[in-house]
Amino acid sequence: MRKIFLGFIVYTLAELTLLIVIGQNIGVLSTLLLIIATSVIGIYVMKNKGMNSVQNVENTLARGEAPGAALVDTFLTFGGGLLLALPGFLTDVLGLFLLMPFSRKMFQPIVYYWMRKKMKKGQFIIVQR
Repeated sequence: MRKIFLGFIVYTLAELTLLIVIGQNIGVLSTLLLIIATSVIGIYVMKNKGMNSVQNVENTLARGEAPGAALVDTFLTFGGGLLLALPGFLTDVLGLFLLMPFSRKMFQPIVYYWMRKKMKKGQFIIVQR
């Protein structure tokens, strides 16, 4: 619990420092407009690309295939959009990395590992209708 709290404090300070530095370099109004623009883009990505990814998972299940790759892609796409929608430049950079196909491949093994660990503990279940 202490590590999570410390990590949150360090993240908040880093985000605030970056916000101040960028605000000093490009101006306060430009910084605010950039934050608002990335939030709008993140919401758009979550709505449109996220729904396309969910439909891809449904199509994979309808064909009788395991939805592993499609499910991980959906998770990463939605996560990238969510990080873009959150205010802050560190979250925006990470969100962009999750949305770009070439860098998304770096995160796929991490998500597969996390999913396998959750499935072994019975905390992650795929329900097919």
